[in-house]
Amino acid sequence: MNQPGRVERSSLGWLVLIAAVVGGSAAAFAYTAGWLTPGRLTPDRMIAALTPPSGPPLGHRRNHAKGICFTGMFEANGSGVELSRAKVFVQGRYPALGRFNLGTADPNAVDATVRVRGMGLQISAADGEEWRMAMINPPFFAVSTPDAFHDLLVAAGKKDPEAMKTFISANPEFAAFAAWAKAAPWTGSYAEDSYNSLNSFVFTNAKGDEHAVRWSLVPTAAPTSIAQAELEKRGPNFLEQEITNRVRSAPQRWTMVTTVADPGDPTADPSKAWPENRRKVQVGTLVVQRIEPERDGPCRDINFDPTVLPQGVRVSDDPFPAARSSVYRKSYDLRAAEASDYPRTEVAKP
Repeated sequence: MNQPGRVERSSLGWLVLIAAVVGGSAAAFAYTAGWLTPGRLTPDRMIAALTPPSGPPLGHRRNHAKGICFTGMFEANGSGVELSRAKVFVQGRYPALGRFNLGTADPNAVDATVRVRGMGLQISAADGEEWRMAMINPPFFAVSTPDAFHDLLVAAGKKDPEAMKTFISANPEFAAFAAWAKAAPWTGSYAEDSYNSLNSFVFTNAKGDEHAVRWSLVPTAAPTSIAQAELEKRGPNFLEQEITNRVRSAPQRWTMVTTVADPGDPTADPSKAWPENRRKVQVGTLVVQRIEPERDGPCRDINFDPTVLPQGVRVSDDPFPAARSSVYRKSYDLRAAEASDYPRTEVAKP
C-alpha cells in the first residue's frame, strides 16, 4: 500500500510539472496588475517572471516564441450582426492574418513537449478597422485573477515544492486546469485544435443591445487523438511541417462560434467555463489559405493585442485583456530593439 507521504509528493510533483507548462505557455495571457495595484507589478516584472533561466529569447516574443504565419480570409455569414455592429460581421469576405504558436518561451522547443497551443488572429475590414485576438486551446484559463497568475509564475519558478503546494491551496481553481493538461487528448496538427478566447467581451449591435460573449474557433478537420510518445517520434518541428503540407493540399477551416452569456454568468473570471447550454451563434468561417515561415512572414511584426477591437466590440469587466495588452506592448518593444538578434533568412550573394 502507498504511504501517504509518497502519494502527496507524487501528486505535488505532477502539479509542479503542470505549473511549469503554464509558466511556459502563459504569454498568450501574460499580464501586469500594475494598473490595478500601482507599484506592485509592472510589465518589466511580469516579463522577468516569464523569462527562462537561460535568458530571454532575443528578437522573439517573450513567450509563445515559436510560431508560424498564415494568411487567409474570414467569411462572415451575416449572423453576427444580431450581436455586434462590427463591420467584419456583415456578410462578406475579409482578409485574415494570423499565427499558429506554442506556449513556450523557447523558439527552438520540441513541439511534443509543449502542452498549450495558440492562435493569434487579425481580421481587417475594408476601411482598415482591425480586430486582433489571441486564443489558446484549453477550454478555460489556469487561474481566476491577474494576481493569482503572478503568484503561479513565482511559485513555479521556485525549487521549493512547498511554494507550489501553498499556491494550490490558495487557488483551488488551478486544479481544473491541471486536470485538463494531464488528461486532454493531443492532436497531431494545428488544424485539428479548437482555439478559445477565454476572456469575455461585450458585443453591441446596431440597436444598442449589449451581450457578454466569448468565442471559439472550431476546426472543420476532425481531431484525432495521438499519444504524446508517438508525437515525439515525429521530430521537433512536426507541427509546422504538418500544417504547411496540409494547407498546401487544401485550405483549412474553422467555424467561429460565439457563446452568449446568461445574466449572472461570470465575465471577469476566465477560469470558469460557462454552461454548455448557453446560446451559441455561428458567425463565420476562418479559411487559412497560405502558410509562411515566421522569420520573413507577414505575422512576424504583428502584436496580437486583444484590446485592438472594432466598433461594436469592447472589453468587459475581465481584467486580463487590458493587462495583457501592456505586457504585449513591452514585449514588442523589446523584440523590435533586438531585431539584429532575430535569425532572418540570408539573402543569397550574387
